[in-house]
Amino acid sequence: AAFGGAAVLAAWAPGRVNLIGEHTDYNGGFVLPMALQLGTVLVGSPTQDGTISILTTSAEADEPHRVQFPAPRQGSPLSPGQPRWANYVKGVIQHYRGGPVPGFSAVIASDIPLGGGLSSSAALEVATYTFLQQLCPDDGDLVAKALACQKAEHTFAGMPCGIMDQFISVMGKEGHALLIDCRSLETILVPLSDANLAVLITNSNVRHTLTGSEYPTRRRQCEEVAAALGKASLRDATMAELEAARSCLGEEVYRRARHVIGEIARTAQAAQALQDRDYKTFGRLMVESHNSLR
Repeated sequence: AAFGGAAVLAAWAPGRVNLIGEHTDYNGGFVLPMALQLGTVLVGSPTQDGTISILTTSAEADEPHRVQFPAPRQGSPLSPGQPRWANYVKGVIQHYRGGPVPGFSAVIASDIPLGGGLSSSAALEVATYTFLQQLCPDDGDLVAKALACQKAEHTFAGMPCGIMDQFISVMGKEGHALLIDCRSLETILVPLSDANLAVLITNSNVRHTLTGSEYPTRRRQCEEVAAALGKASLRDATMAELEAARSCLGEEVYRRARHVIGEIARTAQAAQALQDRDYKTFGRLMVESHNSLR
């Protein structure tokens, strides 16, 4: 109705919560997220004038809530700008692997709390990509889809995120967590089908932003330690190697690396515990993970 007609296309993508594996994805390690029922939807229709018009219904998004721009063409690519929320959409359109993308109008709606740490940005990227797949199909490669959405966040939102959020939004399956090897990009579905098991997700109401946070700093610190140890990433480092180099590292940088190396091992153990329905071990590993992050 916002664009004077009925929508003919619809796409949805879920948010996520990460059970264990914090700050491991950009270090080539393991993560164990699960997709949520909360998600982001795009509904819309193709247009004939080569113009893309998008409206967000999110009251929390920065103004303006409606944007219009020409579809990208050879020699005239899209570029990021204001409002910030539109950059996630523009980035996916620019890096879409099918196409050329025609003009279209679309409305975005989401029930994922913004800034709640549930990956509202990845859900928006993946929903946009899924919408474009209906508009002008690509080859259907799921890994390439997740990587294109990650590239959109890097280049248009200025956020050097790892691959976890886009991967789980693309590949999440109901009743399962997903163990992701962020180096090989292999995934293993881990069943959460035990009727006695419930995952409780609580909102602390502490606002979370990746772009303005310590995240890029933390990523850079991890890369520094890997380089100092002569490793491609901390995935290849052992705790013994880190301890041997401790005197050459700053205390904070050392602690960051110690967490990552320990967390990569914990995440693999946690996935096995979940497979074995050993929830006591899984809970202990979660507590160790939280303590390690402090």
